Amino acid sequence: MAGCSTDGESSSLSGFTGIAMPTQTSDRWVIEGGFLEQQLQEAGYKTILQYGDDDPELQITQIRSMVDQGVEFLIIGAIDNRSLGEILATAKNRGVTIISYDRLILDTPDVDYYASFDNYEVGVLQAKHILDRLGVQEEGVEGPFNIELFSGSLDDSNSQYFFQGALDTLERYTYSGVIAIPSNETEQEVTSTERWSGAVAMDRMTRLLEDHYEDRELHAVLAPYDGISRGVVYALEDFGLAPGTDEFPVVTGQDAEALSVQFIRDEKGQSQTVFKDTRDLAAVASGMVKSIVNGNDPEVNDLGTYNNGFKFVPSYLLQPVNIDQSNWEEELVGSEYLTVEDVDNAVEPQEF
Repeated sequence: MAGCSTDGESSSLSGFTGIAMPTQTSDRWVIEGGFLEQQLQEAGYKTILQYGDDDPELQITQIRSMVDQGVEFLIIGAIDNRSLGEILATAKNRGVTIISYDRLILDTPDVDYYASFDNYEVGVLQAKHILDRLGVQEEGVEGPFNIELFSGSLDDSNSQYFFQGALDTLERYTYSGVIAIPSNETEQEVTSTERWSGAVAMDRMTRLLEDHYEDRELHAVLAPYDGISRGVVYALEDFGLAPGTDEFPVVTGQDAEALSVQFIRDEKGQSQTVFKDTRDLAAVASGMVKSIVNGNDPEVNDLGTYNNGFKFVPSYLLQPVNIDQSNWEEELVGSEYLTVEDVDNAVEPQEF
């Protein structure tokens, strides 16, 4: 392992870390970049923090610059997780330790560690919310309930885990006919949302409504991320459905973005999100750096789940939390992740 001593004594590393985050259009990445930078700087380490603006080539350029400036560690939230092999090989040849952050980097042997949440469980929580809201598991409820599926960006490996967790949870009900998917769009590729774009999701939801729901009711939409969720909500509103009414479908989400929490609180269309406390994730990733600088092995809790095409990457996985109208204040405000003012004053960060 680059920089680690064999006898457990402190290494000669300074902790100089490059932090490559994918975008600033989602609140979570801005929050996480700031936390990572703060925690590493408080430990006395120099950092470089850059955002790739959803442009894979820009992110590669940024990482190359970090390597050229002599970083000893890279913490990377990848934009295109299959595009980084060449630059990571260069980094590894210079002794850089590479931590894949939240999104597993694929098709390279040069990823040392992975820090993330239990992404399969995210999908399970989203599907369970749909089942609970529709009362599918209550005695005497037969359905059928019509739902539509959205998945994340195909270039983000997390998408498949979110989607698979949801599908596995819904599977028995689709086989029994309690749940129907009128569009028959059930595969990840056709349900995917490029770059997690709310505008892309809005366009697809509009098409699904026009093609399949002129004469039938839509009961729920599985949406994997809050930006996608709001795109779905806007399309449903344009179709003439009113949030807060019985006819409005259940819409899930993820990341506890302030505007989506406002939607959940005020019954404005989205009814659930999944909270992944990004402060904890930043602490895990920065803790990996600190451990290595101190000559120790980072703590991991999963060695056999996340295969990036070359190897099972040693991982530390955190548990996500289901958020709905009943617990948003306790979980989000109570933990000081958001304030009530953040929720009150939230604005749409994406362009529609």
